[in-house]
Amino acid sequence: MPDLRLSEIWIYPIKSLGGIRLDKAIVLPKGLEHDRRWMLVDEHNRFITQREHPELAFFQVEISNGQLTILHRANQESVQFSINTHSTDVETVTIWDDQVQASEVDPTISQWFSDQLKMKCRLMFFPEPHSRPVDPAYAIKKDQVSLADGYPFLIIGHSSLDDLNNKLTKPITMQRFRPNFVFTGGQPYEEDHWTNFSIGDVNFAGVKNCSRCVLTTVDPETGEKGTEPLKTLSSYRKRGNKIYFGQNVLAITEGIVHAGDTIRLS
Repeated sequence: MPDLRLSEIWIYPIKSLGGIRLDKAIVLPKGLEHDRRWMLVDEHNRFITQREHPELAFFQVEISNGQLTILHRANQESVQFSINTHSTDVETVTIWDDQVQASEVDPTISQWFSDQLKMKCRLMFFPEPHSRPVDPAYAIKKDQVSLADGYPFLIIGHSSLDDLNNKLTKPITMQRFRPNFVFTGGQPYEEDHWTNFSIGDVNFAGVKNCSRCVLTTVDPETGEKGTEPLKTLSSYRKRGNKIYFGQNVLAITEGIVHAGDTIRLS
């Protein structure tokens, strides 16, 4: 049995903005604590992502001492608020085909984002008790998800990225794929076939290979869109009309995971 180890832990507090690398994280049913509990919506209350607005890649996010700070890397302007700040008013917002109940963080924060993006938008918070079920075709126990695209966790092996980079003219980083968990050891794409596994003392289930979209073609450093890695991935990772990279995961138990934890397959 190869030595499989959790090498990186990532959260993306505000959907489609920059990620934060952690040494340890709390595993909750909807995803890692603070992962994609906030998102920007347009004037129709529909979610905003890098797919249509690659400039979102310029926003760097940090959580420290209960404060969430957002820095625009291009102009160095920033804004900050408490992670507990949000309106008591609840309204319906749309993410993909789902409608969920969320609350605006603060009108002044929304205005800051509107000014930065030169479009009307608002920053919304998705409270933990609010419901957003995972696709029942893949759910195990009426699982819930945060504001991630469809599943609470995403895991990718570093061997998979290495294999892809060997096929690319210019290597890319794992951040193109926005995983929560990265592991070392094992064969390229072996996570495709994982079902039940544990990271440290926490149990998980792999339920669906992750289909990839144009967001992966946005360089997280420059915000520029290209054709890679989808062009290359489509040559060997395409099934039907979808391109796959990584495995969507549900949590079977809760707990804390640490970088360096052993991963065991069962």
